[in-house]
Amino acid sequence: MSYWKQLAYAVLEGYELTDDESLKLLTSPDEELLEVLNGAYVIRHHYYGNKVKLNMIMNTKSGLCPENCGYCSQSSISKAPIEKYSMLDKDEILKGAKRAHELNVGTYCIVASGRGPSNKEIDKVASAVKEIKDQYNLKICACLGILQPDQAARLKEAGVDRYNHNLNTSENHHEFITTSHTYQDRVDTVELIKQQGISPCSGVIIGMKETMQDVISMAKSLKAIDADSIPVNFLHAIDGTPLEGTNELNPRYCLKVLSLMRYINPSKEIRVSGGREVNLRSLQPLGLYPANSVFVGDYLTTEGQESSADHQMLIDLGFEIDYIKPENDLIVNK
Repeated sequence: MSYWKQLAYAVLEGYELTDDESLKLLTSPDEELLEVLNGAYVIRHHYYGNKVKLNMIMNTKSGLCPENCGYCSQSSISKAPIEKYSMLDKDEILKGAKRAHELNVGTYCIVASGRGPSNKEIDKVASAVKEIKDQYNLKICACLGILQPDQAARLKEAGVDRYNHNLNTSENHHEFITTSHTYQDRVDTVELIKQQGISPCSGVIIGMKETMQDVISMAKSLKAIDADSIPVNFLHAIDGTPLEGTNELNPRYCLKVLSLMRYINPSKEIRVSGGREVNLRSLQPLGLYPANSVFVGDYLTTEGQESSADHQMLIDLGFEIDYIKPENDLIVNK
């Protein structure tokens, strides 16, 4: 039995990786990659079998953001030529839910740019969520920025199941990525939604000139805040942003990062997210050995792989879509 598989079984017994072991994983020789992935898959299979959760983003508000996040084409300092618009009407949000239902997506993610939502925007999202819940058996995730306690309570009352607020990077590296809000602001938002009984979704962006120790810190910080769902994004450097031209990643390292996330957060939903197409490239299918969740369709301001290709990838892997169990005749397994 390989070292990595032995370590995987130890994790299933409650063992937590040390920083040295985590660094050993990230720096493991490429000839050990399949063994690393096999260990990660042992853990993943224990909790999720061969099931894969599908997620879809609806970008309900684009650009117009006062923040200065260096990776983001929607920030105040970005010169990227993106489409900019205020929050979409409720009907458009409902159309997105219909599309998610047609793609057999389990979680529909309502995302809006900005530091945080206005009360009017909360009204619009809450109204849309109530109608979506009446029409479709979808899990709803909202990602609207920093919330006030009363706003979080209203989202919970409307039926929002999950709220996404990414840590994005390590506490140590945060000031190199943005200075318009603090790392603690992000942690506090995650804690607020947990207090409201909303499932916390929080993840990272890999490839922003962080160190491997930063990556280890990210994985352990997500464990500390007890995020239920962990989207792992890989930087898709966009022209016109401060990180324009950054290209630090290769597919093998990306797979090691996903594996580390699984070893450190064994029971959590780990999602291969933004940038997977341009960073994992032909090795995309291998990402689902450590991860058990994936986005389908487009991202916020970049295009994703065709959803039909994602479905074919799952078929080729012998994996199955983790459908939400139907409560009525609305969901038809395809």
